[in-house]
Amino acid sequence: MPLMLIDYYKAIEDSSLKMLNAAKAEDWDQVMRFEGACAVLIEQLRARAHSEELLPAQRTEKTRIMQRILHNDAQIRYLAEPWLTHCEQNLDGQRQFLH
Repeated sequence: MPLMLIDYYKAIEDSSLKMLNAAKAEDWDQVMRFEGACAVLIEQLRARAHSEELLPAQRTEKTRIMQRILHNDAQIRYLAEPWLTHCEQNLDGQRQFLH
């Protein structure tokens, strides 16, 4: 059965939840994999949105889904901040070594 437009939003939400769970486990490789999956789904959603519209009930569901995705994203960013800081510090040290 072909995916409906709302199914793309649901799939993006599912990937964002998987990213959050991976971030909680500090599995940053897995976070990046799910981030890539989200990017693909978002591109597919954009292409599909040109030819399909959501029904009123689906628009309400989309709003709830988007709120959960944004909440997941905020939590992922919070969890990733120390890791990103560590990566930046390592890169700064390598740059000093190269110069």
